[in-house]
Amino acid sequence: MRLDGKVVLIAGGTGALGQTVTPMFSQAGATVVLLSSAAPPAQPGVPLTLRTDVTDEGSVRRAVSQTIEQAGRIDCLVNMVGGFAPGRVAETEAALWQKMLSLNLTAAFLLSKAVAPHMLKRGSGRILHVAARAALEPFPGAAAYVVAKSGLVALIRVLALELAGSGVTANGILPTTIDTPANRKNMPNADPSKWVRPESIAQLLIFLASEEAGQLNGALIPVGSD
Repeated sequence: MRLDGKVVLIAGGTGALGQTVTPMFSQAGATVVLLSSAAPPAQPGVPLTLRTDVTDEGSVRRAVSQTIEQAGRIDCLVNMVGGFAPGRVAETEAALWQKMLSLNLTAAFLLSKAVAPHMLKRGSGRILHVAARAALEPFPGAAAYVVAKSGLVALIRVLALELAGSGVTANGILPTTIDTPANRKNMPNADPSKWVRPESIAQLLIFLASEEAGQLNGALIPVGSD
């Protein structure tokens, strides 16, 4: 799939997954704009990186406006922002609950809210969120994370209904455990050969961002089987 001429706004593009996804979008021909909570070093193929707090509405609005001003438009939003924390309901502090909701759900809401009017005005666009298989198949011991990802799935579904017929689509992917250095470190006894390769997620996101995926809206695509 090629994304030549497309402007892709990537949130979470400097994280463990983003370090694979971002360069693959650039290699596919997209003009990539990164949103980052810090100011990372310049990356090949990334002409613009904006320091953004994706959990703050004002910060997100400014970043979207700056992207449109400098890149001309936004064809696709790729949101990979998220975080994981263990804890059963009875053990979870309210502050951790709020943090998981903020990273895994509120950021997605604010990003979607900010780009949707611009895309609707243009009559085209792709809104893509990385959720988690746990949103549909919950497991015990990570209550705040599972609930937040479940909320993200609901957000994708609602967006798809609201955007239907506009030329703008909203889709999500639901990976199982992703093969990242952090996951290998945190789960040393697991078998990473069963985990999802970041390249597989990148390839799927690139397809969903492409013209060929124009008829997909509200899709929640599982990736992995562990």
